[in-house]
Amino acid sequence: MKYVVSRNPNPVRVTRDFDTLFNSLWNNWGLPSTKSPSVDIWENDKMYVLEAELPGYSEKDVNVHVDKHVLKISSICEAEKEVKEEKESPNYLIRERSCTSFERSFALPEGIDEEKIEGTFKNGVLTVTIPKLPVKQPKKIDVKIK
Repeated sequence: MKYVVSRNPNPVRVTRDFDTLFNSLWNNWGLPSTKSPSVDIWENDKMYVLEAELPGYSEKDVNVHVDKHVLKISSICEAEKEVKEEKESPNYLIRERSCTSFERSFALPEGIDEEKIEGTFKNGVLTVTIPKLPVKQPKKIDVKIK
């Protein structure tokens, strides 16, 4: 596999190829690329649910914590650590897969029970359940008119 060539079945994609080249040169202004996981957040009467896609990460790689009413999800990719620790990096012929560290923060709304937040990690999807506090009903006072 000394000479690996990617085949382009439709060579008339000049615009797309130019855009790809331009974006790769100027993406993030020369700073390292960071990718954030895609999330869905939904609610019902009893809770909020945050679902984050984390393919390639394991449960032990992902950190979830609440601090000062902010939910933070973060990870340091093990592959990045291994490459930094190795003195000789492999001679890649093609490298399209990437694993990057990330951190995302979400301000939590009022009226939630921070002590009962739970998370599960299954098939590359992190699900965080944030229960709502019961809504206090106004106290009714009977007034007797004489």
